[in-house]
Amino acid sequence: MNTVLIILAVLLVLIGIAGSIIPGIAGPPFSWLALLLLNFTTAADYTPLFLVATAVAAIVITILDYIVPSLSTKRHGGSKAGVWGCNIGLIVSIIGLPFGPTGLLGVVFWPFVGALVGELLSGKQSREALRAAWGAFLGFLTGTGLKLAYAIFAAFFVVRDLIH
Repeated sequence: MNTVLIILAVLLVLIGIAGSIIPGIAGPPFSWLALLLLNFTTAADYTPLFLVATAVAAIVITILDYIVPSLSTKRHGGSKAGVWGCNIGLIVSIIGLPFGPTGLLGVVFWPFVGALVGELLSGKQSREALRAAWGAFLGFLTGTGLKLAYAIFAAFFVVRDLIH
């Protein structure tokens, strides 16, 4: 049973890291579940306070990931079209296209382009669309950064406790 829980915890922390970048997968909750499962093994012995604090952090970060892009887009004069375009651009970067940047550069490039196209299609002038796209992009980066930081934090504890 110990081995099964350890394998599941490692898989969940990997899903958590992937979910920090891939839309539609809530990375922080998966990362937290990895910590929780590992706690039921002989590899880790987390305090209840640690588990509650990390659960609250996972919930807050997951909620912020949905709020921050909209707030940033609105702050920069954007619309929901910019947020949708940013998300579509992220999906395009993951799927890949026969043209344009791929990999890490693509994950940075395509959400911005998607937000810009979304704003232009919603009727914004070029300058307004560019500013709004920048806001959507900053919101996306902030949300992704928070999720990735949490996933790396959880992965650190999982790896530390497995090699310790």
